Amino acid sequence: ASRNYQIGTAVNMGTGYMPRLLCWILIGLGGVIVTQGLLAKPGLPESADASRWRPVVFVPLSILVFAFSIERLGVVIATILLVGVGALAGRGLRTLEVALTAILLILFTVAVFVWGLGLTIRIWPEW
Repeated sequence: ASRNYQIGTAVNMGTGYMPRLLCWILIGLGGVIVTQGLLAKPGLPESADASRWRPVVFVPLSILVFAFSIERLGVVIATILLVGVGALAGRGLRTLEVALTAILLILFTVAVFVWGLGLTIRIWPEW
């Protein structure tokens, strides 16, 4: 999507500089992961229990829940939902760790995006 944006230079960045940089970084990381996968020794497949599918289901689901809830519920509740649904991907659910993670992520998100960058993101829902 950013192919037609001006790239600029490192000193004078255009609108397409960061998207293009992130694209190349993700391509590089993908290449490293593929290389590691190809060089890994093939082992016996793990048991076919349902718990190994939990991360595959709950991590994307948590991102979708966040994306669809942030506009109506605000960043605080959307982040709590993100962390809560994402925590279901793990086998051992520790309530205190999940709560602390949610609180720190909420503080970081509000500090960076609302206060630091001045984005007009709703913090709390308006009922």
